Amino acid sequence: MKFNTKTIHGGQENTDPAYQSVMPPIYQTSTYAQSTPGGHNGFEYSRSGNPTRHALEKAIASIENANYGLAFGSGLAAIDAVMKLLKPGDEVVSTNDLYGGTYRLFTQIYEKFGIKFKFIGMEKASEIEKHISENTKLIWAETPTNPMLNIIDIEALAKTAKKHELLLAVDNTFATPYLQLPIDLGADIVMHSATKYLGGHSDVVMGVLAVKDKALADKLYFIQNASGGVAGPQDSFLVLRGIKTLHLRMQRHCENGKAVAEYLAQHPKVDKVYWPGFETHPNHEIAKKQMRDFGGMLSFTTKNNSLEEAISFVEKLKVFTLAESLGGVESLAGHPASMTHASIPAEERVKTGVVDSLVRLSVGVEDKEDLINDLKQALG
Repeated sequence: MKFNTKTIHGGQENTDPAYQSVMPPIYQTSTYAQSTPGGHNGFEYSRSGNPTRHALEKAIASIENANYGLAFGSGLAAIDAVMKLLKPGDEVVSTNDLYGGTYRLFTQIYEKFGIKFKFIGMEKASEIEKHISENTKLIWAETPTNPMLNIIDIEALAKTAKKHELLLAVDNTFATPYLQLPIDLGADIVMHSATKYLGGHSDVVMGVLAVKDKALADKLYFIQNASGGVAGPQDSFLVLRGIKTLHLRMQRHCENGKAVAEYLAQHPKVDKVYWPGFETHPNHEIAKKQMRDFGGMLSFTTKNNSLEEAISFVEKLKVFTLAESLGGVESLAGHPASMTHASIPAEERVKTGVVDSLVRLSVGVEDKEDLINDLKQALG
């Protein structure tokens, strides 16, 4: 199947076996009758497995060209499960421009358990190897990164990981499998905050993992069941439904993202626009190589780098909504320094470009003329 067909049919039964329903139903149940101890139809307790969640997990595996999918109660719960593959003394090499919640989980939870983290810029693949030690077990990468839209060469990173027998995990939230397929490029684990583009309608919180290797999948399934941070059936149903229109939404997100980025780039009050589609964007050529298009996420700064002006701008928006999160059909604006990345110390976030005037936009699927007019009036 090609991708657009996979979003609708990939990994799915044509109809539900109970009543031939076309859409997998919500199995809102905690337990399942057994004919004899151990005699069941594949499900016994919904933490361990639920038919609706199982349908979603198969769909995730399909669209990521993986063999196994796992659904969790949030994106951070999915990352938490990956961290539980490690033990005290292990090291993780992570990109330094990453979601603030991931940074908080790494530094304030797992560092206490003796896992060490090195946060580095990964724009130059050749620079990464020198940060690997005999204790390194995992490379963690986001691409495009949040919120600076930096592009990391997944294929080059995978070669380094394989050379040193490390796991490579890629947060694919911003790109989605519509735009890039990290497993095809050599990654071992793909992670999504399914809250974002996979769900697509700002009505669910969920995280997912996709892996190709059975032994690794078995370890993660054990962690999923043992730790219990699973996705519920209602949320699984919503993300399954969201995935069926992923290709349609992403096409419009990309079209609108391009229009907004080009408008902001020529605005006299705007200093820098961070969007991978510009030829001047760092690693633009790598983005062209590993992505189908350039997405609907972008960030920008103003010329005088004023915190007050940035706050005033986001408060004046009328079509864009000032809110946490991203990837919904509606356009959202955020101020990373005070919102999504507030958990990163100021001196660290400024090093990566998250300055006081930085505004992050999640460009939705509205009419682009309305979006541009909204930005125009808010910038003044």
